[in-house]
Amino acid sequence: MPIDLTVTLVAVFVSVALTSALIASVALSRTAPALKRLRPTLRPAGSDPDPTAVSDSTSAARRDSKPLRKAVAKESRLQRRLASAGWDQPEAPRVYRGLQIALAIACAVPPVAVLGIPTGWMFALLGATIGYLIPDLMLARKIGQQQKAIQNGLPDALDLLVVCVEAGSSLDQAILRASEELEIALPPMAHQLRTMATEIRAGKPRLEAFQDFAKRTRLDDVRALAAMLIQTDRFGTSIAQALRTHADTVRTKRRQRAEERAGKVGVKLVFPLVLCLLPALYVICLGPIVVRMYRTLF
Repeated sequence: MPIDLTVTLVAVFVSVALTSALIASVALSRTAPALKRLRPTLRPAGSDPDPTAVSDSTSAARRDSKPLRKAVAKESRLQRRLASAGWDQPEAPRVYRGLQIALAIACAVPPVAVLGIPTGWMFALLGATIGYLIPDLMLARKIGQQQKAIQNGLPDALDLLVVCVEAGSSLDQAILRASEELEIALPPMAHQLRTMATEIRAGKPRLEAFQDFAKRTRLDDVRALAAMLIQTDRFGTSIAQALRTHADTVRTKRRQRAEERAGKVGVKLVFPLVLCLLPALYVICLGPIVVRMYRTLF
């Protein structure tokens, strides 16, 4: 394949990717919360708009903004998934999208460069699809690892919270102290606690911070913990006793999950035994007999 054609194809891929990224960035910037709050103040003072015109313009705006709302909802779902994986930086969605585009281009160019357009376009399309899905698979794996680490470390974090609360600290101080102490032993749990403490110190209500903590982790144990803390904060009951009871419950669940996994080991070992050990055992035990029978008979 000529080098000029390869360079042209790469330039076309890069141009399309940059154009799509620019359009998405402009569309998302128009829906910024600050711009939404400033829009009512941009209308001239004393103007009395026609209700009919306002209703028509509102309905037209709703029709025009439907694809944009879908794009914003999709972007917010991506942000929630990235936050569940521990990547809650503001630039994380842009990096994720850029990685998807870069991997799609990187996997699509080699088949076209080696086989040519008539033969390699199907392989290029397949490679682009695989490259585009690789970040999603990596993100799903990271989310699973984060959830498993938080689920296993939740009882220890609750014990530390109980110790801090019984020592005289408030719940906010206990969360901040627990995030500092768990930085080495349980980094995912420490990160989530630090995020919740930062939100509370920034002015977010404690109930919303607990609910966001449950949404980020997407774990039943954390949802139960958030509900318990919300009820404790609302009714004024003992936080230390509620945390101790929930820690015992979560620890019991962790032990039951470990026993369940131990019970499944016997069934899971059947496949390695059948596929790996038994053929070798048959060769060792029956191989000499087969060789002797062959020599005797033939």
